[in-house]
Amino acid sequence: MKKNILISTGGSGGHVIPAIILYQHLSKEVNVILSTDKRGLRYIDQNIASTELINTPQLNNFFILPINLILILFLIFKSLLLVKRKKIEKIFSTGGYMSLPVILAAKILKIDIYLIEPNQVLGRSNRYFLKSCKKIFCYSYEIKNFPAYFKDKIIKINPLVREDIYNYQKNLSDKKKFNLLIIGGSQGASFFDKNLSDSIVDILKKYSIKIVHQTSEKNISNLRNFYLKNNIENKIFSYEKNFINIIRGVDLCITRAGASTLAELSVLNIPFIAVPLPKSKDNHQLENANFYKKNDCCWILEQKNFKERIEKTLDNILKEKNDFLKKKDNLKKLNYENSWINVNKKILEGLNEN
Repeated sequence: MKKNILISTGGSGGHVIPAIILYQHLSKEVNVILSTDKRGLRYIDQNIASTELINTPQLNNFFILPINLILILFLIFKSLLLVKRKKIEKIFSTGGYMSLPVILAAKILKIDIYLIEPNQVLGRSNRYFLKSCKKIFCYSYEIKNFPAYFKDKIIKINPLVREDIYNYQKNLSDKKKFNLLIIGGSQGASFFDKNLSDSIVDILKKYSIKIVHQTSEKNISNLRNFYLKNNIENKIFSYEKNFINIIRGVDLCITRAGASTLAELSVLNIPFIAVPLPKSKDNHQLENANFYKKNDCCWILEQKNFKERIEKTLDNILKEKNDFLKKKDNLKKLNYENSWINVNKKILEGLNEN
């Protein structure tokens, strides 16, 4: 009989996308249910994944804190009923406050808890539940803020990347231009929309480039008009679940430094210019980018210097492609033996450890 497992997630794509990938890894071997808040629903195809709504409130608003604490108690009770009704035997959390009621329910019922840490800095929720978990799956042993006395709980796996990313084959037969992808993560990045336009226009005076640009829904029309006005070949999109079809033929990417985005670019062998979000919790985006920088797979630009440096950076990459090609080669080396099958095997082995 198959085991019953619950994956708790929610919030932004940084939490939900690893949960969906974990679901795909586990669902052939065990019965899996996803729990998420309302924000996480946008990323989940509910026709494929069995989903339960646990809409955890944030606890950072002092004025409504008493109300939210009562709601948390209700959600713990709801989680207890869910876990008992579905006969859940193990629980995964991809981090974030959204998992609080489910993890507390697991502790009450003495159910094994497994954590996923996709970033290179231990998240605050994962730090809080580290003592209670059986194992934590990480992409490195050198996670910042990770207590030394819990290091034996780490199971190192390659980054969680969707199966279609591994199966992707570039089609370059009809390609004539260098393709530049601009992407700000699951929610888009207005910073790139506002600070790249002049540099793009100037760099296109020297090089033949097609722009593939992710933005928010509300800004698609403005960007499209800008590129049309300046006679720039483009493809504009908002968040897209079938991301792989959008980026066909991309050579280089300008991006934030969310763990899932960088992992996908890495497997796709696309070198990137990372612009870490300065206000990311515990500066985890900078540490995510530094992981690839140490392996000479990317360039990093600080947001405060971005507008002054991006044009020169692009010019150097396009003018002398040796560094670009070296980074592509280093990405290939970094992903040697990285496959869906190998990641799947590691997860199942960790899950079945005594």
